[in-house]
Amino acid sequence: MDSRVDAQKYRLAIGLLAARWQEFDELVRATALPRRSAEELLAELGDDLEREGSAVRLRPGVAEGYRGTASGPATASVADPAKVLARIERHLAEVPPPLPALDHVQATADTVLRRATWLDEHYDLGRARLVFVGDHDLTSLAVHELRPDADLAVVDVDDRVLAHVDRRGGGGILTVHADLRFGLPRAVAGRADVVFSDPPYTPEGMTLFAARAIECLADPPAGRVVLAYGYSARHPTLGRQTQRALLGLGLTFEAILPGFHRYHGAQAIGSAADLYVCHPTSRARKKSTPERAIYTHGPASVESAAGKAAEAARTALVELAGQGGRHVTTAGPDYSKPITAEHDTALALDLGEDPGPWLVRVLLAAGAARVAVLLPNAHPDLGDAASQSALKALLAPKYRLRLLRSTPDATHAVVLAERREDAGDSAAHAVWTRAHARLGNVWPQAPAELADLRLIDLPRHRIVDVLRLLD
Repeated sequence: MDSRVDAQKYRLAIGLLAARWQEFDELVRATALPRRSAEELLAELGDDLEREGSAVRLRPGVAEGYRGTASGPATASVADPAKVLARIERHLAEVPPPLPALDHVQATADTVLRRATWLDEHYDLGRARLVFVGDHDLTSLAVHELRPDADLAVVDVDDRVLAHVDRRGGGGILTVHADLRFGLPRAVAGRADVVFSDPPYTPEGMTLFAARAIECLADPPAGRVVLAYGYSARHPTLGRQTQRALLGLGLTFEAILPGFHRYHGAQAIGSAADLYVCHPTSRARKKSTPERAIYTHGPASVESAAGKAAEAARTALVELAGQGGRHVTTAGPDYSKPITAEHDTALALDLGEDPGPWLVRVLLAAGAARVAVLLPNAHPDLGDAASQSALKALLAPKYRLRLLRSTPDATHAVVLAERREDAGDSAAHAVWTRAHARLGNVWPQAPAELADLRLIDLPRHRIVDVLRLLD
């Protein structure tokens, strides 16, 4: 018997058996456990059961020992839910401002607590591993408030959110960076029993996040993917399109709870969304060719063409990369694997759609002596002198940077990175030039909590911490 995912049903079964005699048929009907699962439960209870005809119960002498199992989730013992809600409100009050380009719309504090309560009631969070695929709403912190013993992980593209979760969670939640369009970090792949996500509400965004959620599951048919999704009642075709896409991934809808979530914004869908409980089939699969345009706003939106750099800007980028007669190789922003180039060949990388976190990771992934990167002129790493100094310091173990604002035109900037030949003997250089390696392999003295992770997957604030430790 594995009650991590069907915890609510098993808790009810134990409670009934501890309270009184149960006919088998009544036990199945009361708990909604499949007959075979109920039989397996009774077999596992073994000699702790006593029988009278076709009725069963837990022996009075041992029933008390099962009271903890039957007592249910931590939320049942929360003395003052108002205090928990107040702590969640404080977490949300300090969360970084939503980024419209990433479809961030803040859920209400009541919704965040309701999510955490629902997850705790339906799954055994003392044993089930829970991964959050995106978490600007800080549902992970709400679960952590209710269940400090829960095994929680958050994967998000927004380094600001990951730093906030790390700080407010006291390091009790694993935080991992990823842009899901490029893949899922090893640290969370195959880790989870349950995955929660509130994705972008485009069909492309829902499909991508759900596919990555499936990849997070250790055993997809035994796990669950819990999603938030909303669409306007004026546009049911959009809802049908998204639901068909989720079904196409091999997900079934175990439950849909209407209007479960409420938001500060998203008025086009009534500031509300439903809770989808998805049960993967044995054919559940990842999406093999993810869309780059998955959001409803910004350069990476499904309706935008602004993410593609103008041809003139790309031509100028290649010319800058090739200064001195170097051959130039062009590449995209996928930093999930090393970006390589032949000897004495420069790299020209178009990051015109960078929402912010790509630049540092692309330079960590690049293997060329010279790299030229095209960016939006308003990129956050170029916005002021402090940001520019921090960027240069963070990449110093590997590259010397030149930051060319308003180049080659008023809407773009170029970062020129030249390999530092004077940093080859430093410990940081060895780690920074092998960003996709397990940290424990390239840094034998790595702290235990970092040893199994890769530099490329760390939130930016943790990369800064690693550099400080190595210095």
